[in-house]
Amino acid sequence: MHILVTFALDAEFAPWRNSRLFRPGKWGLADAHWTEIGGAKVGVVLTGIGPRQAALKASEIVWESNEPVRVCISAGLAGALRPEYKLADVLAARAVSSGGAPRARELRVIDCDPSLVALAGECGARIAAGIHTADRVISTAAEKQVLAAAADAVEMESFEVVKQSRAYGVRSVVIRAISDTAEEDLPLDMDRILTADGRVSTARVLGQLLRRPGALPGLLRLGSRSKRAAEALAHFLDAYVTALARQTSPVTARSSAGEHGWNAVLENEVEKRPA
Repeated sequence: MHILVTFALDAEFAPWRNSRLFRPGKWGLADAHWTEIGGAKVGVVLTGIGPRQAALKASEIVWESNEPVRVCISAGLAGALRPEYKLADVLAARAVSSGGAPRARELRVIDCDPSLVALAGECGARIAAGIHTADRVISTAAEKQVLAAAADAVEMESFEVVKQSRAYGVRSVVIRAISDTAEEDLPLDMDRILTADGRVSTARVLGQLLRRPGALPGLLRLGSRSKRAAEALAHFLDAYVTALARQTSPVTARSSAGEHGWNAVLENEVEKRPA
């Protein structure tokens, strides 16, 4: 069994990488980190921040690889949209959405694989009705309150990763750890510190801090809390992938895209729902 795990940034992956021996390699055209857990081959790919980067990286794996993906886990950190979710809570989403409030009238929604979600719950994750993929960083508590009508948490990659996976018959799930709560504002304009390829620019961070030195304590606090959330996520993923590898029946999926084509799969899998 080949299991793909995606993160946006190395900082999200670092605690898991440091706890296991991962070797560098390739998955399709993408750089990957490989390990073996319970007989399953696990490949980790960093996509960069944002839906565009996630779509590009996922296509490099799913379309161009000779290593068939059997399960895809879109992992990383997320911001809570509802007060019941606390720092370092690990969420498994029944569905992932894109679009919708506050910029559109409708959400695009893809359901995650129910058996993968159920297994995540058995391993200790909190089951969330939905996680929303935004096209920009949601920085303020006021913005989070608006999105709370549509989802439980927000991030920027999972919808595209799941969409690419489902188009090729790959069962997928979204697993995210909470790094900032619904009541919190982020300390900087996070969109302004990202590069075109979805990385964090140290120079841009320093530039913002020069203009807003009072943001430094909040930025340090966010870094510390993000590390704690990433550590909780690493602990969960190790247990979850181990349980997945131990299942008596291998997780397999017939490629609907090969039979019906890309557009037919998206018509079947992507449901539009009122925001």
